[in-house]
Amino acid sequence: MTPVTEVEGRRLALSNLEKVLHPATGTAKGEVLHYYATVGAAILPHLRDRPVSFLRYPDGPDGQLFFTKNPPPGTPSWVRTTPVPRSEDPRARQVVIDDLPSLMWAANLVVEFHTPQWRASSPAVADRLVFDLDPGPPATVVECCRVALHLRERLAADGLHAYAKTSGSKGLHLLVPVVPTPSSRVSAYARQLAVEAEAALPKLVVHRMAKALRPGKVFVDHSQNAAAKTTATPYTLRARTLPTVSAPVTWQEVEECAALPASDPEALVLLMDDITPRLERYGELLAPLFAPERAGELP
Repeated sequence: MTPVTEVEGRRLALSNLEKVLHPATGTAKGEVLHYYATVGAAILPHLRDRPVSFLRYPDGPDGQLFFTKNPPPGTPSWVRTTPVPRSEDPRARQVVIDDLPSLMWAANLVVEFHTPQWRASSPAVADRLVFDLDPGPPATVVECCRVALHLRERLAADGLHAYAKTSGSKGLHLLVPVVPTPSSRVSAYARQLAVEAEAALPKLVVHRMAKALRPGKVFVDHSQNAAAKTTATPYTLRARTLPTVSAPVTWQEVEECAALPASDPEALVLLMDDITPRLERYGELLAPLFAPERAGELP
């Protein structure tokens, strides 16, 4: 029998709560749902008013994974959707997660949350700039942290404030609040900084995606600023062997990681059970993303 629970007045059927999704830690689906209920106040501001794409992994990271932008079959009528026209489907819509019932409904599908840098109310007008720092083995997050420190200073020279989070995979994401700016302009600026970073740190940085260029270097992926692209939402769980989270980190943590004498794939790995204690200790490290006075203008 599927248990039914009530979340803020909405009735939800939650299924397969005992199913183990992360065998390495024995993490069951019920624990995943508890995680999202607990961090709802932190993740919802990052989801609200942004069309969400789902990477679904209903049988865990070793099962079938599939990416979907369309509202899943059976989406409740009370879950908001918004038009997101695409060339192949001008009538396309996507889900928007605005409240805790919608979050728990989506979490029950077992998903990663991915969102664009713009809001549904202002399509293709970004209020965030993002860099995805992706290490090419044998490089690890240690090298990503070194690149992050360079980019933080470069952004600061233009009056922009950067905030870091783990990708929940191998790398690091930098998020920068900007005054609403067309995604095309943000993309061009981000690409410019990635090219500059490669010129300044040629042994450490590559700005092109070609795998042949990437061993031992950090790919500064600027492409996720394009209006059609998305990035893992802060606080989302990832479909990895361990229940890793794309979670904010302090600049002190980034500096300490960058100072490690050797590459270390275990550095700055944050798991589901780490997040509530971190929120209690640091508060919401990405709160400045929502402070209008922190948003910078591109030069």
